[in-house]
Amino acid sequence: MKKLLTTIFCLLLITSLQAGNTLKRTPSVAIIPQPVRMTVGDEVFTLRAATPICLIAEASELVYAAELLNRTLAPVLGGELPISNVRREKGILLSLSPAMRPEAYELKVAPRGVTVTAGSPAGAFYACQTLLQLCPADLTAAAGAGAVQIPCVEIEDAPAFDLRGMMLDVARHFFTVGEVKELLDLLAMHKINTFHWHLTDDQGWRIEIKKYPELTRTGSYRPYTTVKRTLTPDNTPHAGYYTRDEVREIVTYAARRFITIIPEIEVPGHAMAALASYPWLGCKGEGYAVWCRWGISKDVYCAGKETTFEFLEEVLDEVMDLFPSEYIHIGGDECPKDRWKECPQCQARMKAEGLADEKELQSYTMRRVERFVRSRGRKIIGWDEIYEGGLSNTATVMSRYGNQRTGEVIARGNTVIMCPAQHCYFDYYQDDDYDREPVAHRSLLPIEQAYQLNPREDFTESQLKQILGVECNLWTEYVPDFSHAQYMLLPRLDAFSDAAWSLAPRDYENFRCRVAVMFKRYDTMGYRYATHIFQQQ
Repeated sequence: MKKLLTTIFCLLLITSLQAGNTLKRTPSVAIIPQPVRMTVGDEVFTLRAATPICLIAEASELVYAAELLNRTLAPVLGGELPISNVRREKGILLSLSPAMRPEAYELKVAPRGVTVTAGSPAGAFYACQTLLQLCPADLTAAAGAGAVQIPCVEIEDAPAFDLRGMMLDVARHFFTVGEVKELLDLLAMHKINTFHWHLTDDQGWRIEIKKYPELTRTGSYRPYTTVKRTLTPDNTPHAGYYTRDEVREIVTYAARRFITIIPEIEVPGHAMAALASYPWLGCKGEGYAVWCRWGISKDVYCAGKETTFEFLEEVLDEVMDLFPSEYIHIGGDECPKDRWKECPQCQARMKAEGLADEKELQSYTMRRVERFVRSRGRKIIGWDEIYEGGLSNTATVMSRYGNQRTGEVIARGNTVIMCPAQHCYFDYYQDDDYDREPVAHRSLLPIEQAYQLNPREDFTESQLKQILGVECNLWTEYVPDFSHAQYMLLPRLDAFSDAAWSLAPRDYENFRCRVAVMFKRYDTMGYRYATHIFQQQ
């Protein structure tokens, strides 16, 4: 009953509060992420199958925005909207303005039509995402209705950060090509423009490398997985990897949604799947197996062997051939130094290079891999640990340890992507009643805490120039399937989207009301989500 009353209250509230404007008669308008400025009028525009989409620009990518509208609206309208390059008096007009920021847009809905002006095709695509959220929340359930009424609004919008990312770990649990595409659609709906794809770890290698076929023949398979937090095997084999053609297919799919994919190949730790495939990559040279449990393995790439660096360079060459992204993520986190301390070749490397300790050996390894990546015209990202033992001034740090560490990295002159775990790690529990929740990482991140993310807090305008953006992460030790992944993401992804995009004032109660409408969209789209936002005292 409490959930029902809260939902009814929210639906009533959003009809009277529209970005600070109180009107006598206002349609329900609830948009995530919240636009920077929005004014809602009293009238509506009726969209029908005959309404043309007019692309008034030379950019061929504008058609992606038109495709988005047709994919969503065609089942409702009974056919696709005609696409034209001729300006029409009544219709949906998409145009570009070089004076605007690339992802910025202006959206005007009037009784006679819709006008979108954007700084780039990406901005036009985001304007169309907003336009779809102006449609009835149960839109996809209204197949064959023949018409859609859209409230008249004027919106000016632009993102707070250029990079708005989400990381999916497919090494611990594999997700199919179709599921990855479905996730990309969900990210696009939330105006998230970067997909960080964690492809390798101790528990699995998920990307085909032509020169090293054992990486997927051996490294993509584990015979069982330990149950929950015990060492009890579930006796269920787990396997899967993406072929080169499938990777290209997904990269193209993402690009048509203005999402850049950043691949992650872990170096020098989290390497058991690679060591099991090619034992000569490790310090011991034998006795490795793909890990079937969670945690941190002491077995890592041997930093003393030249063959290790030859392997990494050849793997990264193939990875960079598949991914056109400016950045390549090379991990760098949670690398125990035990094997290096025992390894004669690693100790000889340290002596030859004048390295004081094993932390500096890790820094040497990361710098050397970075030099190779930069020689191919790309840049690297690494987790916080690449900060230890010395840091190249051209590396970008993905910081999960909060604002203090971010400030330290900025002070060194490096760029940062923020993903503070207390706000952005969506593998954490959403409620402290752990017995009622699906098994998760034993930390707590309720929806209120996710919404409290404020990446601009504590930093000056000058420091913010070194923050490339923000990212939320879903590690999958305890997320065995896509339905579970949806539950962990939603609605915390809505909270993250608001923080990453919107410069509008933070208002949690307003956010709860917008999420109430978003849930209706998720219902009609078949998504699974958590309802904790309406279970609060």
